[in-house]
Amino acid sequence: MTTGWIIFIIVTVLLIGALVGLTILGKKMQKKQEESETTMRQGAQIMSIFVIDKSRKKLVESGLPQIVIDQTPKYLRRSKVPVVRAKVGPKVMMLMCDEKAFNLIPEKKEVKVLMNGIYIVEAKSARGGLEAPPVKKTFRQKLQDKYANLRKQEKETETKKSKKKQK
Repeated sequence: MTTGWIIFIIVTVLLIGALVGLTILGKKMQKKQEESETTMRQGAQIMSIFVIDKSRKKLVESGLPQIVIDQTPKYLRRSKVPVVRAKVGPKVMMLMCDEKAFNLIPEKKEVKVLMNGIYIVEAKSARGGLEAPPVKKTFRQKLQDKYANLRKQEKETETKKSKKKQK
């Protein structure tokens, strides 16, 4: 065997080993996430809140309690998190929010949410209903729509031309 083939075999074995290692690591992390999500839901309560404002802010600038900021790892402090400013009972509070719930929560409305501490796990209901934002089209879908519209216009112009020729 030549040295080229030996190098090729070694590289493929290393790539296969890395792929197997990443799948095992991914499964472990997925199990951890599912466990933490179940524990989060176990301690959660349904509360009625009035949403004043919602935005994505850096954790340091979000207005959350200092204890929360101190407990997060330093590399995550610069990342943007979904934050909701809401009136919970007589208090106005800053609440962290799950990404799925953040998209559903309307501003300036009363919403029933599933909360655990200062974390909104899920949006249950709102007066006037919860409306999901429209799903954004992918680049490919936009191109397909444009192509379909152009084909439709082309057919219409052809039928108009053929009608004029017949007259």
